[in-house]
Amino acid sequence: MSATSAALTGAEPSSPARRPGVVLAVIVITQLMVILDGTVVNIAMPKIQTALDFSPANLSWVQNAYALAFGGLLLLGARAGDLLGRRRVFITGVSVFTLASALGGLAPTAELLLAARVLQGIGGAIAAPAALTLLMLTFKEGPERMKALGLYSLVSSGGASIGLVLGGMLTDWVSWRWGLFINIPIGIALVIAARRVLTETPREQGRFDVAGALTSTVGITALVYGFIRVAEAGWSSPEVLASFAAGVALLVVFVLVERRVSHPIVPLRMFANADRVASYLTMLLVVGTMFGMFFFLTQFLQGVLRFSPLAAGLAFLPMTGLLFASSRIVPRLTGRVDNGLMMIAGAVSVLAGMLWLTRITLDSSYLGGVVGPLILFGAGAGLIFIPLTGRALAGVPAEDAGAASGLLNVLQQVGGALGLGILVTVFGTATRNATSSAANPVDAAREILTDGVHAAFIGSAVYAGLTLLVIVLGVRPWLRRRAVKPGTATEPAAVEPVAVDSHF
Repeated sequence: MSATSAALTGAEPSSPARRPGVVLAVIVITQLMVILDGTVVNIAMPKIQTALDFSPANLSWVQNAYALAFGGLLLLGARAGDLLGRRRVFITGVSVFTLASALGGLAPTAELLLAARVLQGIGGAIAAPAALTLLMLTFKEGPERMKALGLYSLVSSGGASIGLVLGGMLTDWVSWRWGLFINIPIGIALVIAARRVLTETPREQGRFDVAGALTSTVGITALVYGFIRVAEAGWSSPEVLASFAAGVALLVVFVLVERRVSHPIVPLRMFANADRVASYLTMLLVVGTMFGMFFFLTQFLQGVLRFSPLAAGLAFLPMTGLLFASSRIVPRLTGRVDNGLMMIAGAVSVLAGMLWLTRITLDSSYLGGVVGPLILFGAGAGLIFIPLTGRALAGVPAEDAGAASGLLNVLQQVGGALGLGILVTVFGTATRNATSSAANPVDAAREILTDGVHAAFIGSAVYAGLTLLVIVLGVRPWLRRRAVKPGTATEPAAVEPVAVDSHF
């Protein structure tokens, strides 16, 4: 059993921590920094598009370049901590992330900004798994660990809302580039503190599954690239067809690699459980819905309603506030309300919110057309994520605990990138076919943007509908049987809760 698995399943710390309060601060701030960069540039998208001359379709790569690199290499980053020592890997990851933030803030072209975002994702993928495992090894099982995990989860769930507001403030008051520059002093301070207070962990024997990491990451990237290029080049483009073919071929190779290597990055046996597969698919769909809603609602708020970046960031607070509150309330309900019913109720609420957003028009107001959907979405997503994590990790053997929690984090990033790529295709097709009768070019642009956002919200509603369908099918065995008493043979075995990162 790896140290990661041991930590995640309740093993004792390997050695006493020096100044555990400072250790916790280093880990939590690192998590906040990584989470922030998933959303801090979201509000700045219109400014970035203008400054670096992004096309509407290619603009999504500012988000997806980070998400794909982070999610695709997350499991390899966790393995690096096992083999090389987590303190060393953590410091390396934070250093790479900080350097990439500086390069991104200085980027004079779109291409250099995207390269910096990829490098940021790589740094995050190296640092984040080591940070979580160091937390688990520092604080022994019991109230001490639960308190530390509570703070870690609080930052994970609330970090996205902080990123939206902070991104709006920096973009409005200084420049969108400061959404990246702000990581530099934080990263330097984290490296200095980590060198002083973190204790190195023993190295394990084993190998890196580099082939698995590269084929999966490049394969998913090729598929996302294909969907995004469809928005501009069309389905018959040789470039698009080649991208889809390469993506499928690489993912087939990935499966073949994982079947043969001694230390696979994704043990395929984790897909043998139907409930777990349904949970993974749900994660892909619900996060894809959220990424799409974040991205296109930001465009609508600033491009149509003429919100400033700061006002657009604050506009998301009804949703993020409910997500934050649910991270405190839902765990208390899990012993009283069936998790399957909570997830179904949450999926219905998310679907209702997305259907409401499809009614948005050029004349819609924030209070009349946006607040209600955000409340429904926030309440629904909060009811889904925590029970979903429990179902995805239930019954996982101790030796697979680290890989299982890591895979769930990967699916968050990949699902968001893939979902956004598909919705960009829908948006691009709608805007190409849109017409406007407005004489004023500005008003015409607002009409065309509204048509594109409306089409993207319809696509998000389809995603939300598929999420509900998968959840209903996934919990159907529970609906068919009577509730069982604790301790009976038919009740699933209880598992130790596993901390899973969340960008929402």
